[in-house]
Amino acid sequence: MDRNNRRIIICSIVALLLFAGCEKMFMPSDADPSPTSTFDHLWTQIDQRYSLFDVKDVDWQAVYDSLRPQVSDDISNDSLFAVLSKMLNTLNDGHVDLWGNNDISSSQEIFLQRYGKKNFDINAVALTYLRADRHTTGGFSYNSIADGQVLYIRYSSFSSSASPQAFQTALQRFPETKGIVFDIRQNGGGEIQNEWNLMQMLPSQGQLLYTTQIKNGPAHDAFSEPKAVYAPDNGDNKPYSKPFVLLTDRGCYSAASSFALCLKTYANVTVMGDTTAGGLAVPTGGALPNGWRYRFGVTRTIAPDGVNYENGVPPDRVVLLDPAATAINRDNIIDSAASLIINGQ
Repeated sequence: MDRNNRRIIICSIVALLLFAGCEKMFMPSDADPSPTSTFDHLWTQIDQRYSLFDVKDVDWQAVYDSLRPQVSDDISNDSLFAVLSKMLNTLNDGHVDLWGNNDISSSQEIFLQRYGKKNFDINAVALTYLRADRHTTGGFSYNSIADGQVLYIRYSSFSSSASPQAFQTALQRFPETKGIVFDIRQNGGGEIQNEWNLMQMLPSQGQLLYTTQIKNGPAHDAFSEPKAVYAPDNGDNKPYSKPFVLLTDRGCYSAASSFALCLKTYANVTVMGDTTAGGLAVPTGGALPNGWRYRFGVTRTIAPDGVNYENGVPPDRVVLLDPAATAINRDNIIDSAASLIINGQ
């Protein structure tokens, strides 16, 4: 990874950890754990620290005015948790979560997008493209497709290893293929280091990937100065310059969305499928007066075209899964990607 990029990312993470720790550090030990105090504390923390009110198009004061009257100090814990969950769900953000003593609340909208708008069929992928003779190296499952002309790689989680060595192993097994279909559909994210490992395997021109800012004040528009993040150099890796088609859908979140955003800047890459679910902001969190914990995003990411794709990174080519194809264990998105590689269309 380029040293400047590494420094930016490390400094950002350190700043976020310090930022997250401040609330716990300075919260008085005798903080009022009552339901009304707990509601007000969470609403205020988000009001002053959340980074995405503009792209989420949420009137946070209106949320307070609507839900605060539902909370009194004699409300039950279950009812309080339900009100706080409703408040957080207005943000439609998969990085906004609440952990109670006996329950967890996450974004209903992101859940419904992932499963209700799935652009992926595991049976078709397993039976027709990976097949019984598939190979597995690190976090990659792969095989050749299209009569041996294309390498298909399934990468289901950025929490699984994506080392340059694993990538090279897959290439060495199928050296004559004309290109790669790299499938991250339904990939919910994981480790940012795996993004950078993969980008080191693609031909870098030192291009701008995105700019990032950290929320640094209570006003909704209070942010640090933008920091530019550029494509990492290839180091000792031989860059893969053949066609590379990245498959995405509404199940791609967090690091998977960030990866799609970054790869759109590479000349040999085409992003195909459906828009991702977003989740580009880095989350941080803290504790409520009653001991429950929460998290939400405190950064924003701006693409080279000036747009914040927090709600989803669009593909270069929209291709949706055809039920007629999956009925015979085919995936028309993979087939379209293979055709693009072989025929250029």
